[in-house]
Amino acid sequence: MIHKPIQIKGLSLSFPHKTCFENFNCEIAYGSRIAIIGKNGSGKSTLLKIIAGLVEPSWGAIMRSQDVTIGYVPQVVEDHSSLSGGERLNNAMTEALSLNPNILLLDEPTNHLDLHNRKGLIRMLQNYPGTLIIASHDVELLRNCIDTLWHIDNGKVHIFSGNYDDYIGEIKQKRASIKAELEFLTRQKKDMHNKLMQEQKRAAKSKAKGKKSMEHNKWPNLIGKTKALQGEKTSGHKKSAIDKRKSGLTESLDNLLLPEIIIPKFSIESADIGNRMVIQISGGSIGYFADKPLLSEINLSLYGGERIAITGDNGSGKSTLIKAILGDESIYKSGEWYVIKREDIGYLDQHYSTLDPNKSVLETMLEFVPNWPHAEIRRHLNDFLFRKNEEVNAPISTLSGGEKARLCLAQIAAKTPKLLILDEITNNLDLETREHVIQVLKSYPGAMIVISHDADFLEEIGVAERMDVSKFRANT
Repeated sequence: MIHKPIQIKGLSLSFPHKTCFENFNCEIAYGSRIAIIGKNGSGKSTLLKIIAGLVEPSWGAIMRSQDVTIGYVPQVVEDHSSLSGGERLNNAMTEALSLNPNILLLDEPTNHLDLHNRKGLIRMLQNYPGTLIIASHDVELLRNCIDTLWHIDNGKVHIFSGNYDDYIGEIKQKRASIKAELEFLTRQKKDMHNKLMQEQKRAAKSKAKGKKSMEHNKWPNLIGKTKALQGEKTSGHKKSAIDKRKSGLTESLDNLLLPEIIIPKFSIESADIGNRMVIQISGGSIGYFADKPLLSEINLSLYGGERIAITGDNGSGKSTLIKAILGDESIYKSGEWYVIKREDIGYLDQHYSTLDPNKSVLETMLEFVPNWPHAEIRRHLNDFLFRKNEEVNAPISTLSGGEKARLCLAQIAAKTPKLLILDEITNNLDLETREHVIQVLKSYPGAMIVISHDADFLEEIGVAERMDVSKFRANT
């Protein structure tokens, strides 16, 4: 068997509004276990597709040995729309493994899985004998299945040999080292300032002494003045060098610290819901066939400002319940249902299906709030970190999951719904965008229904109540 089945030479990936990475070179040996990490939009998913031979790079080449067999599972599985995300992922994994691949490429594979299936996938990957390359932010997966990290950052792919905990340890060490040097430079600059002040005081005394000597027809003391001027010049050069070094260190530190903060300004009309009822379901049943209910005896009350999580295993009916609340005509309903008007409900799913891929960021917002002046829309987009002209005019189809999430959040803030439904929205988010989402949702004033397996996320956005749909499973 060939030792290095894949060789990457001079690989670069660029889009019209950004460059993801340049001149990436690497040889992948059989048995490697690699995770691709980085911010949303850094090019992780596209790099996987390039390795799989599904997308051409902007520059460079990938050479694959003839005996390479690749199994690839994308982040979004389009087939079998009636199935849950977890069921679709399982089908796609089964199909990929049926090829008996010696190289397995997975894009965020744990996103759609409940706790049980997630544990099962991690066990399977630990025992997988071939080469594994995964794009993921799942810490448990990174910790248990990976020995090499490719970190896409600042236009480069940085290779780190070691496990995830080693990587985090190195990042923390870099932070501590940079902070220590910044503190040292701050003290050094302060000491220089104090010394200069002392030199200026001595110069002032020398000047006064020289003036007194002139009055007595003695040669003036110019040495003190000259020394002071030389001291100021030397001090100025040193201060400039310190400031330049501090600027570089601060920039490096920014890349290792927390993301920018989004402070949303929600539209005023959202407040008129108060604590009035937004949903009342009594004895409800739902299903895809009139005579075969999936869930029955559903009872749910939700008022303005309340937040509830819908829980249950994959395929238990969570997404079907959400479709019923949204008025999806493919779902059969019975029982007593009261739900506020569809236009008063905001819906955000992990695929950002409400966004038109053929429109730009600016066009999307102009269509969403047509009465807003152009300058106001630009200010609003700026609040959600769409600042440059290239970012504002970028087509939706070229945006990362995190960028799409920020755009959806911008819409919610511009025209705030009375009820917000979130369907596994943290699945495709890097840690930075996840923090942005939490910032916005903490401030959201309306009622909220959330489907999520992420317990930390639910706690951070203030969701304490749970409704397990498994207790509503029909017997038929």
